[in-house]
Amino acid sequence: MIRAAVATDVPVIHALIRELAEYEKAPHEAVATEEQLHDALFGADPALFGLITEDDTTGEPVGFAVWFLNFSTWRGTHGIYLEDLYVRPEARGGGHGKALLLELARIAVERGYSRVEWSVLDWNEPSINFYKSLGAVPMDGWTVYRLTGEALTAAGAP
Repeated sequence: MIRAAVATDVPVIHALIRELAEYEKAPHEAVATEEQLHDALFGADPALFGLITEDDTTGEPVGFAVWFLNFSTWRGTHGIYLEDLYVRPEARGGGHGKALLLELARIAVERGYSRVEWSVLDWNEPSINFYKSLGAVPMDGWTVYRLTGEALTAAGAP
């Protein structure tokens, strides 16, 4: 059901990212190209890693997870930051999302990483309830900040 993404998966990963952006009501923000994804996942120095979940009967991809390494200076170890996890609506409830998260947990434990973390939109109650059912806890007191677009350009100007 779960396997590592391979280069030929890039078009389906790209399509799933677009579906996720639609679900999260932000399709205009998903501007990554297949070429960019290929380079990030399979270039000379990959910075992104991917998992694919497939339908048990057809073998067709029905979801994915992409992640990268972060680092905890307090714990002195790497962790996994789950950038995206998405399962197509028709495949939800079949254990695909759980299998993806459990595989990420297995990878973290096997490699000695200290955590797996991610962000979830505050209105996404089905996902929040699912994550809590696995023992995940919200990081109360922390707010995500982002510097992007014109603000990033201005801040990064010489």
